[in-house]
Amino acid sequence: MDEYSRFVDWDKMDATVQSQDAKGLTCTEFQDFKQPARQGHWAKNHSLRAKVYHKLINNIPCRTVTPDANVYRDIVVKLVGKRNSSSLPLPEFVDNSLIPTYCLNAEGIGAVRKIILCIENQFPDISFCPALPSVIALLLHYSKDEAECFEQVCRILACNDPSKRLIDQTFLAFESSCMTFGDLANKYCKAAHKLMVAVSEDVLEVYSDWQHWLFGELPLMYIARVFDVFLVEGYKVLYRVALALLKFFRKVRAQQRMESDSIQQEIRAFVRDIATSVSPERLLEKAFAIRLFSRKEIQLLQMANEKALQQKGITVKQKRQNVHLAVHAENFNSEIVSVKEMRDIWSWIPERFALCQPLLLFTTLEHGSSLTRFYSHTEGHEPTLLLIKTTAKEVCGAFLSTDWSERKRGGNKLSFFGTGECFVFRLQPEVERYEWVIIKHPELATTSSEPAHCASADSSTLSSSSTSSNLSPFLSARRLPSKTASMFMAGSSECIIIGGGDGQALYLDSDLNHGRTSHCSTFNNQPLCSESFQISVLEVWGFRD
Repeated sequence: MDEYSRFVDWDKMDATVQSQDAKGLTCTEFQDFKQPARQGHWAKNHSLRAKVYHKLINNIPCRTVTPDANVYRDIVVKLVGKRNSSSLPLPEFVDNSLIPTYCLNAEGIGAVRKIILCIENQFPDISFCPALPSVIALLLHYSKDEAECFEQVCRILACNDPSKRLIDQTFLAFESSCMTFGDLANKYCKAAHKLMVAVSEDVLEVYSDWQHWLFGELPLMYIARVFDVFLVEGYKVLYRVALALLKFFRKVRAQQRMESDSIQQEIRAFVRDIATSVSPERLLEKAFAIRLFSRKEIQLLQMANEKALQQKGITVKQKRQNVHLAVHAENFNSEIVSVKEMRDIWSWIPERFALCQPLLLFTTLEHGSSLTRFYSHTEGHEPTLLLIKTTAKEVCGAFLSTDWSERKRGGNKLSFFGTGECFVFRLQPEVERYEWVIIKHPELATTSSEPAHCASADSSTLSSSSTSSNLSPFLSARRLPSKTASMFMAGSSECIIIGGGDGQALYLDSDLNHGRTSHCSTFNNQPLCSESFQISVLEVWGFRD
């Protein structure tokens, strides 16, 4: 046994991890750890992993005054006294999280409680940190004593690099991360998200469990591999692995009957027993195969979600708003969609807007088929939801991220604007949501044909509008070429263009009675609706607090 064996119950550990060969630590620069971490270079050597963890954690930039091992030795006796460590109460900020055993012995499990108690004493600003027990239990494996583990955890908590997010320590940060995960799942795990919407009464509640999948249910061998990469690459890794878990869950359980009131427990059980179906290597391979937003883009999305929560006054723990409550049956009345269909649409929109309720801004049944009145009723609202029902009973629509007043930036010329959060969808005859070409297929941005009376707007007239502070965080972070940066929606006195989503484009004439669609055969999907159609009803909905 090595010097890091004090808290480990080796009878429960995988024998291969006990390898004590003389494999050295060859990495010298921080960036050199990336590939070895992903490949599990130190996964089979307990002592080597401990040395790597110490090197990586000691490299974290921290506040000037960060509690160290000596502080722990000074305060632990005063705080714990003669009480049995196994009976020490956990602070409220761990949110009733259980301490995972992670093959720890009795001394190790008691040490977790003692360290948490001391962290509560030294970090009074921590108000919500359910991942903390798991992080401490894991790091005890690679610590010589409690004081050393305490110091390592304190360095993670005291990180002061604004670009290096590690562990959520407030409810606002935690809740916004859940919303961000929901946004990412909606975009990158379409099949799994569709399953969640179908079987869950509140998909947002399901996604609020995502951190617990990692820090709570994932077996030791798996979470250690995830933590290897996390210490090198940061918070984004957690999103990747949780998305991969969601994908695998859907693949394994899609054909099985699931009850809405048990979906959270079923996902937890799947993650807990993941060794029966997915290896650690396969899990990480799937996670890094997801072409996720950049770290900067995710950070901006997280900030936008935090801002939305602050505006709602949701900064401390409370019951999460049920997505079904966002669309009240008694207050909702549409001539195009039912309450259930509107709730389905609500599950697709960015989560910070799912906190709001729909507000009818414009309907052709009341306001007539005038494009001028369309603009007058919708300008000043951002985002908006467009719904169309054709005379052939087809139903389609679009989520539009940007105020229609942006069209004026191009003067009399047709100018494109909008952000990558826009999308188009179809509800009848079949439900389908289309991604935007600019994000996934930039090469198709200029291939869509335009209606004849709008053809004069050549590519030189496209203007890239400045995005608002709480929208399109991932586009505002990355400047695309000006000619394709904002080709999502356009309007003039003659027509409206909404399109590009997975080869789909929607054109509406000035009288709002006729429309056309274009469909790029590059994509294996069904057209948004008929190539040429007559509008029966058109509605525009806004979002109210």
